[in-house]
Amino acid sequence: MSGFDPDWLALREPFDRAAREAAAQAAHLPAFAARLHERRGPDAALQVLDLGCGTGANLRVLAPRLGGAQRWRLVDHDPRLLAALPEVLRGWAAAQGWRADGRAQGVRIEGPALSLDVAWQQADLAGDHDGLRLDGADLVTASALLDLVSADWLARWIARCHAAGAALYFALSVDDRLHWRPADAADDEVQALFRAHQRRDKGFGPALGGSAVHAALPMLARAGYRCTTCASDWQVDAAQGPAHRAMLAAMADGIACAASEQEPAAAGRVQAWRDRRQASLAEPSALGLVVGHTELLAWLD
Repeated sequence: MSGFDPDWLALREPFDRAAREAAAQAAHLPAFAARLHERRGPDAALQVLDLGCGTGANLRVLAPRLGGAQRWRLVDHDPRLLAALPEVLRGWAAAQGWRADGRAQGVRIEGPALSLDVAWQQADLAGDHDGLRLDGADLVTASALLDLVSADWLARWIARCHAAGAALYFALSVDDRLHWRPADAADDEVQALFRAHQRRDKGFGPALGGSAVHAALPMLARAGYRCTTCASDWQVDAAQGPAHRAMLAAMADGIACAASEQEPAAAGRVQAWRDRRQASLAEPSALGLVVGHTELLAWLD
């Protein structure tokens, strides 16, 4: 369940997309987009910086909702993911019936009421990120990143975004809610260990984990941002088919691996929990899981 593994990114993308579609109305995205375009001015392209872009899933969800002319700069540390971007973006555009033209280190996409200039760069967000310029940025966004970073890292980025006058949109931050159906007697123990593991250092300092949004809100308020949040939960149900069963299997494996690493003395109980979850997928099952996530939007008046 590495956040940077291409197979994991592909497995989670439909669940991310469904969660964000369900959250779009509650997040007031049309009003947020209109505010960004108004600040930028008529006929000018929005400048968007996407941190930890992976294979561009955040762009594929957010760009159509922002609409109009946009210039995206996608940033990731993994050259494999960046190398996949041209093919992924062209395929996405073709599936929408849009035109996509490859350019040096970028792609231009044209669709009805949408014009995207997309470029990318490799950078280590956990290291010295002062080289990532925010000059002219209207929006700094990231998906499934906020819960990996430390409070110090987040404070520095909020200060940089404030200095640039940029809005922020952190999507799909885990918020410690995990609800299995049916419940298992070991759920509480295993999930407590998993949550503790999520707060270990992921390269950015001690991770915020499920408290990320709660930690971010007062920091943003002190910087003068107005904020809104809404739930964007994964809804995983074995009865919905192979993709859902694959996600449930991956979640059981990943949670068990992290929990055992967090507390080796509990590995036997954790493995038994994992085995029960996996066994239930080998037969017609009502197994389901809700994974709580939160969307966070912030802007300056």
